[in-house]
Amino acid sequence: MQQTTQSYRAGMPQLAYTGLSENWLIKECGHRHWEALAEDAGRRAPDFVDDGGSKSYAAFTAIRLTGATLHAIGENDDFELGTELSRTGPARHFSRHRLVSGNGECAIVSMSSTFVRRHELRNNRSVTRATFAAMGGPTATPPADAVDMAWRGKQFRAGQWDERLPFTSADRVGNDWIDFLPCPNNDFNGADFLYFASFQSFVDRAEWQRHRFHEPPVIAGRELFFYGNINVGDTLGLRVVAEHKDERGLLHWCELRRGSDQQKIADVVTSKHWRQR
Repeated sequence: MQQTTQSYRAGMPQLAYTGLSENWLIKECGHRHWEALAEDAGRRAPDFVDDGGSKSYAAFTAIRLTGATLHAIGENDDFELGTELSRTGPARHFSRHRLVSGNGECAIVSMSSTFVRRHELRNNRSVTRATFAAMGGPTATPPADAVDMAWRGKQFRAGQWDERLPFTSADRVGNDWIDFLPCPNNDFNGADFLYFASFQSFVDRAEWQRHRFHEPPVIAGRELFFYGNINVGDTLGLRVVAEHKDERGLLHWCELRRGSDQQKIADVVTSKHWRQR
């Protein structure tokens, strides 16, 4: 298991209107996951080629943010990210990132990934699992939260309403869709994939477009489950499947579908608290 810690000082790139930027945080955790993969494989840089000779990347299958108090981190505050990564299968890895500031623990980010490759250059609809029979190192039993994330991803992908999920049929929302045209200069990464952190951004944009709260709520937790990707030029449709709002805050479940074939490519579950000023 790889374990590292990195220190930061909160500046404008790390901050948002409601404290430390969640989008920055999951990007940074994703980068640290990627760097830890290289270290775990004994490589100087995270450059992977699968058994068939194809360029391969670690694609996130699930991300969970818990215990978030990102609003407790402000301008010039010092904080740390502690990262641990374990190999849970031939091409699967799990990482946990602990965010700590002078106010104590501010969030835990858990991330599950698998290696993928494309059959066709730049065609993100041709992505498939990569094989790494020669990748060395022992595999660990997946942690309980990794197993739970995999189970919840299957439930949300199937659209099933289960007592372990945080919604009831009374929370169902109408069938209205919000369409986005992702921008290659802002929403895609250097590997030509729609960046995993862009999914979180689209959900927050849709929430703001729907509600435009007098005082934006602050993030408490989020789960993202990924099933596919889109090509540059394709559209993205977002629908709020369920939503619950009360005196404590806001909880919603959004699904994202590819415009070209209506294939569901992600589910995102968000929990926020009303902000105290």
